[in-house]
Amino acid sequence: MVNDEKKQWAVQQLLLKSEEVGRLPKKSDFDAVEVSRIKAFLGPWPRALEAAGLKEVKQKKCGGDR
Repeated sequence: MVNDEKKQWAVQQLLLKSEEVGRLPKKSDFDAVEVSRIKAFLGPWPRALEAAGLKEVKQKKCGGDR
C-alpha cells in the first residue's frame, strides 16, 4: 500500500468502528495490531481521530497575555 492508501485504510477503520459502537472509537475497540497500524499511519490516537473527522482539531494555545 502507498501512504495515501494506508491513511485511507486507517481512517476507514476508525469511521466503521465509530458507526458500529455509536461513539468515538477507543484503542480498546481494536486489536493491538490494528491500533499499531492506525497510529503508524495517522499518528497518536487523538490525531488519528482528528484525521478521520471524528474529533475537532484542537488549536494550539499561543503564549500571550496572562
